[in-house]
Amino acid sequence: MTKELEPTTTPDEHSEEPSQENNTTLTPSTPTDSSPATSTPLNEETKPPATAETTAETTADVNIQSGTDLISYKEALPNLIHILPLSNRPFFPHQVIPLVVETNPWADTVKTIVNSSHKLVGLVLCKKDQVNEAGPADFYQIGTVCRLHRVAQAEDKLQIVVEGLQRFEIQEWVSSERPFIVSVNYYPEPRRDNHQEDIKPYVLAVINTIKELLPLNPLYNEELRLFLERFGVEEPSPLSDFAASLTTSTKEELQEVLESIHLLKRLEKVLLLLNKELQLAKAQVEIRKQVEDKMQNQQREFFLREQLKAIQKELGLEKDDRTTEIEKYRKRLSELKVPEPVQKRIDDEIEKMSVLEIGSAEYSVTRNYLDWLTLMPWGKYSEDKLELPPARAVLDNDHEGLEDVKDRIMEFLAVGKLKGSINGTILLLVGPPGVGKTSIGHSIATAVGRSFFRFSVGGIHDEAEIKGHRRTYIGAMPGKFIQAMKEVEHANPVIMLDEIDKISTSYRGDPASALLEVLDPEQNFDFLDHYLDVRFDLSKVLFICTANQLDTIPAPLLDRMEMIKLSGYLASEKLQIAKKHLVKRQLDKSGLQPEQLSIPDDTLAKIIEDYAREAGVRSLEKRLAAITRKAARKLLEGATLPINVTPDNLTDYLGKPLFENEQAIKGVGVVTGLAWTPMGGATLSIEAICIHKHTRGFKLTGQLGDVMKESAEIAYAYIFSQHEHLGIDKSFFENAFIHLHVPAGATPKDGPSAGITMASALLSLGKGQVVEKTLAMTGELTLTGQILPVGGIREKVIAARRVKIYDLILPEANKRDFDELPEYVREGLTVQFVKEYFDVVKILW
Repeated sequence: MTKELEPTTTPDEHSEEPSQENNTTLTPSTPTDSSPATSTPLNEETKPPATAETTAETTADVNIQSGTDLISYKEALPNLIHILPLSNRPFFPHQVIPLVVETNPWADTVKTIVNSSHKLVGLVLCKKDQVNEAGPADFYQIGTVCRLHRVAQAEDKLQIVVEGLQRFEIQEWVSSERPFIVSVNYYPEPRRDNHQEDIKPYVLAVINTIKELLPLNPLYNEELRLFLERFGVEEPSPLSDFAASLTTSTKEELQEVLESIHLLKRLEKVLLLLNKELQLAKAQVEIRKQVEDKMQNQQREFFLREQLKAIQKELGLEKDDRTTEIEKYRKRLSELKVPEPVQKRIDDEIEKMSVLEIGSAEYSVTRNYLDWLTLMPWGKYSEDKLELPPARAVLDNDHEGLEDVKDRIMEFLAVGKLKGSINGTILLLVGPPGVGKTSIGHSIATAVGRSFFRFSVGGIHDEAEIKGHRRTYIGAMPGKFIQAMKEVEHANPVIMLDEIDKISTSYRGDPASALLEVLDPEQNFDFLDHYLDVRFDLSKVLFICTANQLDTIPAPLLDRMEMIKLSGYLASEKLQIAKKHLVKRQLDKSGLQPEQLSIPDDTLAKIIEDYAREAGVRSLEKRLAAITRKAARKLLEGATLPINVTPDNLTDYLGKPLFENEQAIKGVGVVTGLAWTPMGGATLSIEAICIHKHTRGFKLTGQLGDVMKESAEIAYAYIFSQHEHLGIDKSFFENAFIHLHVPAGATPKDGPSAGITMASALLSLGKGQVVEKTLAMTGELTLTGQILPVGGIREKVIAARRVKIYDLILPEANKRDFDELPEYVREGLTVQFVKEYFDVVKILW
């Protein structure tokens, strides 16, 4: 590989100093014997032919002396020359530039050229960057013939100096493989008196542009000096080539200049490139000036600040950074009631900090540690508001319905009022999504006048999130509870642990076990965070946890909480919530005014019935958000105000209803049951049919869990064993293959509460009688026919009301749960409580 070196120098200068590399690459070739070749011009318009007359007139000043005769070097130039490829930019006549050639594989080629009589080589720009892979098609046709002046070995490189003589055009490839040998036609340089009046303005323009460039780049001064030592500024051809070589133009643009044999056109192209270079140089100078000004200002400010510090220190007005930090810590401590062990630790850390180097890593660790210790609210407590009427007003204002939950919270506050504090309590709010568990936590904090901090423990799998990282780790931080204390700035906030039923474990530890220390009133008065490494009292904190279900909460953790169940909202409660809270909130979010959008009560009721039947109100709020968005668009499109959303045009806003009107299915072997789900209550129409009577069998479908499958087996065994007392022909069960299905098939189901419903479906199938009454039931059945209590009574009763079923069968043991329901939930229901299955049979027919 061959490279150009900077700066440009004369052959004499390069004979004494080593060259330096830049990025221009060459590929030299091996010389062969010269042979004559025919010379032809490029074209008549831009490349005038080299006739005998023009040759004589344009011969350069370099002559070769042979004996006593002087001849032009043009007459001595061979027709066959070796060529070397250039990769980055072409080589111009009149340039003298050092090059670097890779010893392998070009040492023999360079040696052959050196040993030749003329020492000439052709430099031609290559179209591709990988010159070692170039072939004849990859070369431009115009290049520069150069004389090799000097060769020096430097490690695995050859340093050579070449001098450009004149342009040539490749006529024929004598050798298309390396070493490349070509037959060429030369283009002598035109003399300066040719067309002088035409080119004089361009020459002056080029000179003036170079003058403008000189102050912008000091390198141009040296190159201009070297040029003037060999040529005059009034010589247009060398001047144009020199000006082009100054620019940082692309190799394609520079090759166009080299190929411009006609001097006037060459000057036009060079002047264009110079102007572009001038603009680029001015922009670089401006950028450099801005950067230097900015750096000077920063340095000036730095020195002034340092001088100011030195003056203030001499006058006793300024302290160093370490002293300032320590005084800041002591000022913080003066406003706190720090326990004695903690104060001792702080004093030790301050003493250690006073002897550490400010720039050391341990100094930063100690400073951060002291920041945390002094920012903790040691002994700072907010005053509780335990008056019951204001607290009840806050709950009523923030939440509609949930009277049982509000009463339970008021009882909790009443106990705190009598005790004088409500510390040492952990509440667990359990209920379906969207019923207001998190907002109730906010309301409790507002009612008692405490700061509120919430973080979700769902998905936490690292014990360090609870108890902090040890300070030996890079980037160590305290746990979430210590971070909460720092943020709220009081030691008795309300901290909500959201989604505690979704906490997980991993190889990093068990966060649920770490929570035991936090949530145990007998332990959390001296909670130890790994980062702080001192005890902090969490006993005054009111912890509120939320969960959708209890199954995934570890039993030891659940045992430390007081549970409050939120079962969900009735349709009437949802209607009031939408009117008082949700509609107003969505209007504010969408930028609409109340007078611009009208959503009457019957429309809200239809939204609740057809689009948002879940236990909470989150889906309802989403539907209202969709309506307000569409209304905002209509408003901007010029709709008539107010925009009325009615039950008739509701589908234009929300599409087709998501829920159809549920109807209790009637038929032989079909009975409606009640079920609990994490989303609230639901009704299930359990179906039983006889497939055939060739063999006895029993099949279950509907994605039933193990407990529900056992309930089905118990129901089948009980009905079969009691067929005589129930009026069923014994042969029916002996020969029938029965299939029992619990829709919907895609929904997993489990639990024992469908026992009496499955038994009733089998009884209806065995007797061949339809249960004419519109009723629903729930209860666990035993093999002896006893009916055991079940959970989720509120959710199941609400689900029955939703589908307009008002006759219910419940276990006798659940009578207390039903009596505890609010009056508006029990109103209009006919509930019959049963202790054994024969009580159910009497109700069915």
